[in-house]
Amino acid sequence: MDGETGVAAGELYRRHRHPAPFHRLRLCAIVNRSMANARTQGKKASPMRTFRIALAQTNPTVGDLDGNTARILRYMDKARAAGADLVAFPELAITGYPPEDLLFKAQFIEENRKRLDEIVRRAKGIAAVVGFVDANSDIYNAAAVIHDGKLVDVYHKMFLPNYGVFDEDRYFRAGRECPVYVIDGVHVGVNICEDIWYAVGPTAVQREGGAEVIISINGSPYYAGKRGFRERMVGTRASDNQLIVAYVNMAGGQDELIFDGGSMVFDQKGEVIARARQFQEDMLVLDLDVEGVLRERLHQPRPRKEHLPEHGIGELKRIVVSAKPSSRSRPPLPTRAVQPLDDMAEVYQALVVGTRDYVRKNGFKRVVIGLSGGIDSSLTCCVAVDALGKRNVVGVGMPSRYSSEGSGTDARALADALGIRFMVIPIEQAFTAYLETLSESFRGTQPNVAEENIQARIRGNILMALSNKFGWLVLSTGNKSELSIGYSTLYGDMAGGFAVLKDVPKTLAYRLAAWRNEHGSPRSPVPKSVLVKPPSPELRADQRTEEERVPYRIMDPILKAYVEEDRTFEDIVGMGYDAETVHRVLRWVDKNEYKRRQAPPGVKITPRAFGRDRRMPITNGYHKA
Repeated sequence: MDGETGVAAGELYRRHRHPAPFHRLRLCAIVNRSMANARTQGKKASPMRTFRIALAQTNPTVGDLDGNTARILRYMDKARAAGADLVAFPELAITGYPPEDLLFKAQFIEENRKRLDEIVRRAKGIAAVVGFVDANSDIYNAAAVIHDGKLVDVYHKMFLPNYGVFDEDRYFRAGRECPVYVIDGVHVGVNICEDIWYAVGPTAVQREGGAEVIISINGSPYYAGKRGFRERMVGTRASDNQLIVAYVNMAGGQDELIFDGGSMVFDQKGEVIARARQFQEDMLVLDLDVEGVLRERLHQPRPRKEHLPEHGIGELKRIVVSAKPSSRSRPPLPTRAVQPLDDMAEVYQALVVGTRDYVRKNGFKRVVIGLSGGIDSSLTCCVAVDALGKRNVVGVGMPSRYSSEGSGTDARALADALGIRFMVIPIEQAFTAYLETLSESFRGTQPNVAEENIQARIRGNILMALSNKFGWLVLSTGNKSELSIGYSTLYGDMAGGFAVLKDVPKTLAYRLAAWRNEHGSPRSPVPKSVLVKPPSPELRADQRTEEERVPYRIMDPILKAYVEEDRTFEDIVGMGYDAETVHRVLRWVDKNEYKRRQAPPGVKITPRAFGRDRRMPITNGYHKA
């Protein structure tokens, strides 16, 4: 194995992608463009060069080093059998992403490295790029570059995200090198997730170093609308640098985060040429027309006139792994067409995958759901059945003196349609006992929210009792709108181990339920009456949610503006909403942070979810509504 080192460097300023602010960035050295041109001079014409890659989008579990390693080895064997020259795995594929404070455990770091050693030994006859944690006086989010049973080099992630759900500055040191590897005669740059989002970043530097293909390994979480944003960015990076970008992403759920897979390859013109499936493990195998990169650069010489800054300190390595193109014979690959999901299907699938992986990865087999006959519990139950199968979902109806006959009928109709076990446990006797117990303490007062919440807490107690007795995980059913304004009961309907709809606004819940009625099996599990009747917790006579609060069609856009976009009171009123209504909604949000802090984790599907994303102080005297 030969090596070359360049000697220029860069101290760059570049605006980071939304929502992060400007950052002062130190980039690695930039080699002279002549290194790339030298390969094309004085050579005779040769057959078209192709480079067969495999993008293995695995579903790791954080901390399951043995299981994650076994997955990597299994997909490596599949890639080798498919004749791949190189197989790439997601960011931190060995440890799972994000490992969070496991990274403070020295033994965890050491054992992750031992698993890498095992992978290296098994990587005979193929090159591989594998995400892991490297340790060298500090720790790094790293990519191992492996070839034919040997560790060639390690790339360290340069741009560490520290916004939204990301917290990488807490754990890692940033890298400073941008290597270019010659693998089977192809110049390959490797970078990790956030690195690809920078126009002036490792990809541009590696292009200057002669890279024809960029392997970008990712643990990029999902939210609604991100796929299109991500694809536009990667396509732009490919066309601006006139190279092929192979983007491999993680799949599956990890606590609140969902990784949507959807690995993809863009050619040198910025056009997507292949996609993997979304929300599931998959391996995309593709022959890359590397000669097309040179043709594009000859016909579009614009980048020759573009120069990156060359100031500061840094180093770029050029490592020749195998200079000659692969001579192996292999049959052509079959045609493979994967179409992306539509918007509603994406969100629904994210909820299914998040629920399935949270339940399974935490060792549960069955779940239990309180079925009220309302939209939220109905949608939660559909998601659970699609995630776990009908035999692993139990519904419980818990009627009280205020429960309508229609609610009970709707709950049973849903359970029958889905084919799940349905239990009915009335709470009237327990409610009466509570009222008698508290009668002296409550003497002289009028019934209010206290008596209402007693019913919710009795139901929470019953569900938790069933959980304790049978080992079922309780799925809570509250939605983002209710959680935002505190229209929920601590230790009542908020009780549970996982909140499927925690990041789903009420209006979206209706749309998802209607979508589910038109798709999947069985069709139309949610009774039509559930979709049209006014929402009500039925904790007192003739109770209607929207009469007590604000209609959801008005409240949800206000909540989005305030919670997800941080718009001011004046901004929201300027959008056309009544000032008093906006004031009420914003005050409800502000004063209920203490409740949200005690809510179970749930699936993130919006750009800004409660919990990992939005971190507000509980004790807070700043209110501008």
